[in-house]
Order: sequence, then C-alpha cells, then structure tokens
Amino acid sequence: MPENSRHLAEGPRVGIRHYTLDDGTEFTARARESKDLHHPWLFPPTDAEAYASYAQRLIGDPTKAGFLVCERDTGALAGFVNVNNIVEGGFLSGALGYGAFAHAAGRGLMSEGLALVVAHAFGPMGLHRLEINVQPGNAASIALARRGGFRLEGFSPDFLHIDGAWRDHERWALTVEMTRRRPPRR
Repeated sequence: MPENSRHLAEGPRVGIRHYTLDDGTEFTARARESKDLHHPWLFPPTDAEAYASYAQRLIGDPTKAGFLVCERDTGALAGFVNVNNIVEGGFLSGALGYGAFAHAAGRGLMSEGLALVVAHAFGPMGLHRLEINVQPGNAASIALARRGGFRLEGFSPDFLHIDGAWRDHERWALTVEMTRRRPPRR
C-alpha cells in the first residue's frame, strides 16, 4: 500500500512529495533504466553516492525544492520535478527541471505531476513565475512545457553547459496570472 499521506498534493494517478535520502535505491535504479531516454538532455544520479549529494542539495538549500512524482496505486517513482534558482523579493521566481523515468514515459503521469508542482509553487511556495529552459531538439520536454501551459518566451544560445558543451535553449515561462486565465480542461 503506497504511503499517500506523505504526498503534498495528489491528482487522479500521481502524487508529489519531497525527496528523502531513503529514495536513493529506487531513484538510481530508475535513472539507470532510463539512460537512453534521458541522454543527451539529462543526467540524474545513478549511484548511491551521487544520489545522496543530489538529494542533500535539494533538501537543504532554500533556493531549491525537489519533488518526486509517485504513482498513487503503487507508490513507484514516475519522475521528478525540481524548482531551482528560487529567488524571493520582487522576483518570486524559480526554474524547473524535470525528467520522467522510462517505465512512466508517454503515460501522462509527468503532465499530471508537473501540474501538481506548478499549483504547489504558485500556492504554498508563493512563487509568481516559473521558467523551463529546454534544448530545442528535446521534443518530449517541449511538449510537456506546452501541455503545462507554459509560453515560449525566447531563445538563448550557448545557455547551459550540458554533456561537455554549451547548449542552446528555448525559454518557456508561466506566471500565476496565466494559470488564472486558462480555460478549464475537458
């Protein structure tokens, strides 16, 4: 029986919760199984030591908040959504990074999980704006940003150093006002 009481928010099929150090074994196994899906866009930790360091940064740094997307019926990790570079004051913004695990890809679980994180970021976290930076060739990630209601705001050449090179990125963003103007989903 999954421990749904640990979820910060739940949808019909997934819940979101914060990382724990105890998630390392499942997270790293899922990351190893998903290497072909993630490469060349994303490099989540695939061993215990790297996971511990990664999770500690998400748990202990006030400029970051990490969320695991968990299947409600099994508790299995479907993916993750991290809010990085959280800035308070007049900006109230964060940058999202995310990844699905291979067994969950293409099932709509990350769309549901992203929506839960967005609602949490604009609700309890009190943020005003979320950004997603995506390499132009990453069609799955761009599709997720679009489904999440993010708008394309621009293009940044040589934006992030990934896999040994500076990579171009599209900049997608969503503000709390945009979520209030959205028509209900059917």
